[in-house]
Amino acid sequence: MPKQQITAILIAGPTAGGKSAVAMALADKIGGTIINADSMQVYRELRLLTARPSVEDEAAIPHRLYGFIPIVQAYSVGHWLEDVAREIEAVRGDGRIPILIGGTGLYFKALLEGLAPVPDIPDSVRDRWRAEAKRLGANDLHGLLAERDPEMAERLKLGDTQRIVRALEVIEATGRSLSEWQDMPAKPVLESESARKVVIAPDRETLYGRIDARVDRMMEQGALQEVAALIDLKLDPGLPAMRALGVEALMAHFAGEMEKEEAISGFKTESRRYAKRQMTWLRGNMMSWEWIGTKDSKSFLPRILSFVDV
Repeated sequence: MPKQQITAILIAGPTAGGKSAVAMALADKIGGTIINADSMQVYRELRLLTARPSVEDEAAIPHRLYGFIPIVQAYSVGHWLEDVAREIEAVRGDGRIPILIGGTGLYFKALLEGLAPVPDIPDSVRDRWRAEAKRLGANDLHGLLAERDPEMAERLKLGDTQRIVRALEVIEATGRSLSEWQDMPAKPVLESESARKVVIAPDRETLYGRIDARVDRMMEQGALQEVAALIDLKLDPGLPAMRALGVEALMAHFAGEMEKEEAISGFKTESRRYAKRQMTWLRGNMMSWEWIGTKDSKSFLPRILSFVDV
């Protein structure tokens, strides 16, 4: 692939695939700033469980949009899109190259394609529908959506409570179906042609080995204590951050429902299944990106530099 001047580098891939090491080496080589594109690494209280960059890494290379949202706050792709647009501009203003890295495919999709301009939903409306979701359960909630917005009800699975709640919020707050908002033209934050787009995709055996090793390392570093702190906060289980990998299994251990080793095993299994879903999404949506697959992540960097000119 011929070299060309680029204004941003995007690095996607499954959890534990080696993205962070590549981004660090690349940023050091080209004068880049790493910007988070992972929906869970935004949360302040989840450094270990979300495998956020270490304090040492953050001191060595500029990082943005990591650990800046309190866990009690729901943070959406729309919020991220606003924040990342501002950060990309700031990084370029500093004379550096934005390197966006993460495993949340929807973030990259919104970055390059834009997002439907749905207005902000009042907190009172959002709180009411969250309460209704707890009171009614998924089936009855879906029934309400079918009455108020049949088109969105047809699109959404019965058990997809979060998106059902979102659809109900939107139609109540705006008087228009979420489907109407989604069909409106959206403006991308980043033009696809101005970015080099890379998917780092280790083979399955290597990836699963890395996942297991990462979970073991998290446990050694204090993942149980991190979950214990979450329990003390008595958080709403419907908060997005409560879906972070490992939270459910380790909470079950504290509740006496699992032995420690069983919870750790569950954490690993959940992570492997999540990585598999990520790879399926990446293959379905990012096959036009540059794919790099190898057992040794250190060889990723020369490959990326071979088609990047900054």
